[in-house]
Amino acid sequence: MGVYTSTNPADGTVTATYQEISDEALDGVITTAAQAQKAWASRPAEERATVLASVARAHRERREELAAVLTREMGKPISQARKEVDIVAAIFDYYAEHLQQFLGESELPIRGEGSAVIRNEPIGVLLGVMPWNYPYYQVVRFVAPNLGLGNAVFVKHARNCPEAALMIEQVLRASGVPEGVYTNTFISSAQVEQAIADPRVAGVSLTGSERAGEAVGAAAGRHLKRAVLELGGADPFVVLDDADVAEAAKVAAAGRLINGGQTCTASKRFIVNERIYDEFVERFTQEMAQYTPSDPMTEDCALGPLSSAQAAQELDAFVADAVRHGARVTTGGRAEGDESAYFPPTVLVDVVEPARAYREELFGPVAVVHSATDDDEAVRLANDSPFGLAGTVFGQDKGRARSVAEKIETGMVWLNSVSRSAPDLPFGGVKRSGMGRELAKDGFIAFANQKLIRDPAAIVEG
Repeated sequence: MGVYTSTNPADGTVTATYQEISDEALDGVITTAAQAQKAWASRPAEERATVLASVARAHRERREELAAVLTREMGKPISQARKEVDIVAAIFDYYAEHLQQFLGESELPIRGEGSAVIRNEPIGVLLGVMPWNYPYYQVVRFVAPNLGLGNAVFVKHARNCPEAALMIEQVLRASGVPEGVYTNTFISSAQVEQAIADPRVAGVSLTGSERAGEAVGAAAGRHLKRAVLELGGADPFVVLDDADVAEAAKVAAAGRLINGGQTCTASKRFIVNERIYDEFVERFTQEMAQYTPSDPMTEDCALGPLSSAQAAQELDAFVADAVRHGARVTTGGRAEGDESAYFPPTVLVDVVEPARAYREELFGPVAVVHSATDDDEAVRLANDSPFGLAGTVFGQDKGRARSVAEKIETGMVWLNSVSRSAPDLPFGGVKRSGMGRELAKDGFIAFANQKLIRDPAAIVEG
């Protein structure tokens, strides 16, 4: 049986290991969840909302403890780890506050006599397959709306963040979420497919790689289960020739390096009008070079290690491949012989196909900068990607920037800002970035039975 291992990427220290559970134990988890879900869904909505609010308070009260786990386990700078805990609390609060509204019946404007309404009802037990880069946030944007709706959830977390996975379960249980309504499970990929096939499991949500999305999506389709898939991103950051170049370069660097560059919605491809290209590259290079990887437990750390030494090695291979195909490094690049999980901020220019960095997602502090002759070419380059998660357009003429944004093939676009997440904004992409939406009301109905109740005619009283 495989193991889940907690390793501090800052120094390589292994702090804990956990064995995968057996098939029999997994069956027990699903049995308990199926039983608990019925009771949970039958509780008044205001009681479920009260529990969600209690979970939010617990996150705020245990903020330092929860943040420290993220920093130790995946290298997230402590200041950023606290912000992750904060948004988790905000998400629980949001669904607690809006639960009655989202559960309320909505009347349809129908033809003919009578009435028709839509009710949002739970569909049962759900499986979540979650990543390591935001160990709390990415679980909670799936879990919070579904607990409010009345579904039950069990989760397979990433193998390198078992301590964070256990913390989530502990906090939810202590806050009043009943046993079986939320469960952490240390299971294998084969057991994920086994769980999806189980008739008691109604749906699956995955945040992860394209490869994982293909496997989970195929299993969900084969067994006719509902699925939401949030996969990779190679988000474009378009800089128009009327942009404030200094501000664009500053925002671009901060956006590229948040969470060590290990964010699906981080800007990764910078597409700059040729009139300001040289100035942008110079300023962007300077901004990126100001960040120095350091101990993530220190208060002033803005860039910690990657999630593992292996992740740093893989990123180095991307850079080396790009250079072999003619790309130039304007700053950064890994020192020869460095075997740590740290990776310096790196800027690549003149990246062309067939370099892997032209199309594949770079999950770390490496940016690719392209030149565009005009707005049309900027849009073409932005859309020349298998991904379509988020994007940014920078320019002082808001009408022009909006026009460019409307032509970019992504699920989300921001003007003069990097992509940001909020409880009341739907999150999701198109193309190979996945399908479905999380957060806001979209996340609430993703795994809801939107039941139609039709009364074809008014009752005639005798």
